[in-house]
Amino acid sequence: MPSDRPHPPDAPRPTEASRSVPELFTSAVTQVTTLFRKEVQLARAEMSEKFGQAASAIPLLGGGAAMLLGAALLLLFALAAGIARILNIAPGWGFLIAGLIAALVGWLLIRSGLSQLTASKLVPERTAEQLSRDAEVAKEQVR
Repeated sequence: MPSDRPHPPDAPRPTEASRSVPELFTSAVTQVTTLFRKEVQLARAEMSEKFGQAASAIPLLGGGAAMLLGAALLLLFALAAGIARILNIAPGWGFLIAGLIAALVGWLLIRSGLSQLTASKLVPERTAEQLSRDAEVAKEQVR
């Protein structure tokens, strides 16, 4: 069993060859446990950083969305009036056609956005790669 006392500076340190198999195994398990604990801390920090970046963009996105909504409404009114004038139909029919076009475009945009929004895009990729490498190193140490 290794001693918890620090070695004097001039005392020789135990070498890997002089340590018993249980000591080596215990050391490897301790190192792997510490490594995984540090990797989990890194993952938490990385996710916190990503959420912080996303949170700082929310006011800008909200303001931009409000302005675009107003602009889109004005453009739809203009489109409806243009359709009614070009087709020489009642303004109500122009509004209906413009509304259907807007609904179709909106549906396509939402569908496209939802297909890109997956949980895998939120995974801390660097940490996941590092954990995979750490697992391989741990397997090698145990062998």
